[in-house]
Amino acid sequence: MACDPNPTFRVSDPDTMASGDETAARSFTIGRPDTPVPPDLAGAVAAIGNFDGIHLGHRVLVESVRAAARDAGRPAVVLTFEPHPRAYFTPDAPMFRLTSLAAKEVVFARLGLDGLIVRRFDGALAATGARAFVIDFLKDSLGLSGVVVGHDFHFGRGREGTPAVLADLCREAGLSCRIVAPVALGDEADPVSSSAIRAALAAGDVARANALLGYRWFVLGPVRHGDKRGRQLGFPTANVMVPDCGLAHGIYAVRVRLASGRFRDGVASYGRRPTFDDGAPLLETYLFDFSGDLYGQEIAVEFVGYIRGEERFASAEALVERMHIDADAARSLLAHDATRSMLD
Repeated sequence: MACDPNPTFRVSDPDTMASGDETAARSFTIGRPDTPVPPDLAGAVAAIGNFDGIHLGHRVLVESVRAAARDAGRPAVVLTFEPHPRAYFTPDAPMFRLTSLAAKEVVFARLGLDGLIVRRFDGALAATGARAFVIDFLKDSLGLSGVVVGHDFHFGRGREGTPAVLADLCREAGLSCRIVAPVALGDEADPVSSSAIRAALAAGDVARANALLGYRWFVLGPVRHGDKRGRQLGFPTANVMVPDCGLAHGIYAVRVRLASGRFRDGVASYGRRPTFDDGAPLLETYLFDFSGDLYGQEIAVEFVGYIRGEERFASAEALVERMHIDADAARSLLAHDATRSMLD
């Protein structure tokens, strides 16, 4: 078992961490659930986890698995599970997922990995004991040669496996094993975590969430038809449903990648439209300097800054007046933003 001798790994400059700049030519292979591990990923060293958000702590795991795989002359991969185990165990309690599987594929492909292995989290896996998880699943089924996990990684039936247990079982199985220390941002005491990012987004604190992620938080989805009210108000919007999203309802400065790969700045509203219908939460994005039909196209919306909370206005005219102010505020935030994108 290899551990960082320091109790916490501190990240002072996320921009120094691996990014797509050095990996554009690298091939990236995805092993999807219920399919064999692709030949390109045979004998891989895998970072294991749920990786919701792929935040700065997860990025240290990725760099560690790349180093371990390079030393062993093996492919470097991430092993993750769908659905998220929490969704499996508590299906009636929707969870705010920071990163869909599609978004994970986008980010992991940018981080210098050789691939991603996705496995189904179901009753059989949940009932697998710690020893069988390592010997039967990781070694025999997936053919891994080594693993990298975080300091708080638990596995096996009833979460009986701890990092120390994992190290012992890997030694027995002939697998390499690295345990990565907690990761904090700068001089902060608390480690970076997905729950901290969810809390920041629930408060509308996009800047805080993006600092913990090391890049702009984004969502993916197809543009759907709405009631065309934005067009009537002079602000036509691209509408995307974001299931079980815990983002604070309000107005945001955003950057949007279109299906063509082009980017547009914009201003977005996420919420229930209290001035009109108090309907289901919807992400409505007005793109600056754009005209065209986006219906059915998948777009990615990056959140850059928070402008204000959702409000009920006395009239449509009052709302339009405020929308112009919001658009100006969004342009100003976007003009001064230096946060990294994972979509460029």
